[in-house]
Amino acid sequence: MRIDKYLWSVRYFKTRSKATAAAKKGRLRVNGDVVKPARDVYPGDMIVMRKDQIDYTVEVLDLPPNRVGNKLVDLYRVDRTPRENFEARKMVELNQDYYRRKGEGRPTKKDRRELDDVLDAPHEEE
Repeated sequence: MRIDKYLWSVRYFKTRSKATAAAKKGRLRVNGDVVKPARDVYPGDMIVMRKDQIDYTVEVLDLPPNRVGNKLVDLYRVDRTPRENFEARKMVELNQDYYRRKGEGRPTKKDRRELDDVLDAPHEEE
C-alpha cells in the first residue's frame, strides 16, 4: 500500500492529498529514508513524519483494506512517539499564548502605549 494512502487510512491526515503533499515536502521517512508518496509500506516498517511541529513515530502492524474508523486504528499501527514531543508542542503553544490571545487581532495604538509604559517603567529593586 502506498504511504500516502496508508497514513490517510489510519487517520494521520484528513485527506489523501495532504498526505501526498507531506511526502513531497520530505516530511515522511520510512526506516530512515525520505520517501515519495508512491513508496509502498509493509508490516514492520517504521514511519517518522513531521506534522504540526511534532515528529510522530509509527510502526506499521498491518495494512488496512480502506480507511478505518478511529476505534480500529490501533489494529494497524503502533504509535511510538515519545511524550516529550507532545510536551514541547504544548510549551510552544503556551509561549505564543502569552503575548496575545487568539482572536484579539493586531495591537492597537493604546495597547502599544500600555506595553511601552510597562517596559519603560523603572523597576524597584528589593
